[in-house]
Amino acid sequence: TITTSSRKYSNASFEEIGHLVREIVSLAETCCAEGADPSCYDDGSSALSAKSCSRDSPFPFHPGTAGCCTHEGLEQKLCLAALRHPPQQLPRYVQPSNEELCQAFKKDPKDFADRFLYEYASSYGQAPLPVLLGSTRTFLSMVSTCCISSTPTACFLKEQLERKTLSLLTLMSNRACSRFAAYGKDKVTFSYLTSLAQKIPSASVEDLFPLTEDAAEVFSQCCDSVAEDCMQKKLSEHTAKACGALSAQDERFAGCCKGKNLLQNYFCISALPPAPALKLPEVPKPTAKQLCGEEGAHHAKRYLSELARRHTSIPDAFLGKLYDASARVREECCSAKDPSSCLDSKRQRMGEELPRLVEKANQLCGQYTQLNFLDFKKRLRESLTQVMPEASAELLGRLVEQRADFASTCCSPNSPPLYCSSKVKA
Repeated sequence: TITTSSRKYSNASFEEIGHLVREIVSLAETCCAEGADPSCYDDGSSALSAKSCSRDSPFPFHPGTAGCCTHEGLEQKLCLAALRHPPQQLPRYVQPSNEELCQAFKKDPKDFADRFLYEYASSYGQAPLPVLLGSTRTFLSMVSTCCISSTPTACFLKEQLERKTLSLLTLMSNRACSRFAAYGKDKVTFSYLTSLAQKIPSASVEDLFPLTEDAAEVFSQCCDSVAEDCMQKKLSEHTAKACGALSAQDERFAGCCKGKNLLQNYFCISALPPAPALKLPEVPKPTAKQLCGEEGAHHAKRYLSELARRHTSIPDAFLGKLYDASARVREECCSAKDPSSCLDSKRQRMGEELPRLVEKANQLCGQYTQLNFLDFKKRLRESLTQVMPEASAELLGRLVEQRADFASTCCSPNSPPLYCSSKVKA
């Protein structure tokens, strides 16, 4: 109950989650007992809803609660039950040292377990529930075993190696499912496509399409699944397909595929930085007939992925904004009297600005990837000083920090989608 509640209300405090869990457990114990009144659950859940709607409610705050409380009866209960916090964009949980874990565990084992479940589930709440439950269960088992062991260091090392795959699966599925929840299936397909195009620019975009559609299908089937091994099984199958299709085309990719553990291979692939861009001919722009036909979205994806092959450091958030803009243009122009003229007009306007913005985004993340962080900030200050020679030292410092913060969070292939998208102007 702590895990599911913390997952649902990821921004709530530990105390708020505690109040909610105690009420839910009490309701279950009372109403599931032998001889309980048939109306027990209905009456108890009504009392719980009333408490949620009270001014001094001890439960997690949600801005939608007030709206739900204008309803009555079952409608109110269903409305309150559907509320959930947006997931944490940047997981807050940091694992303490082995000594700190054991100190907290020995002081109060139950409080330690409750706090761990709250912090971990809040941070990785987008991971499928069976993955999250398996990860927390093995972690608590490791702590309870190793903290009473005569050789705790060796014990922790052995246990951590044994749970490495599950730990990576939790991290990877939380990232993938956060992206799926933020983007939806269509845009996740595009995001995965451009990511692969930047990692392996030598591969043709058409060869990448089946793999990206397969990955999106895995996430659509497994992110909300309660099947025990859905994500582990299907992600392993997807990795095997990707390795089979792309290993011969890229040495780095092939290196990731050498291991026997497919999930660890997937983690290696997802962590690959973009490859240096290849010198390729200019991307042919799709025609109005292509963009406004049944395969319009496919042609837009292909064009922008070709752009990503040629500018391998453009961040996902920027490419995502371009994809959203292309969808709006298609919607507007394909319903116009003269789609060709409409698209030409839009291209003319974008043609003046787009190359500069693409190069700027590509350069920022390219330098971040190539330089150490101090040299990167120094280069940022130098380039900003050239562009803004009259700017004060204070303004330059602020701009450097803003761009460095964006780069350190959003230039990674595994950047948090909603946070980074909010930092890129439409």
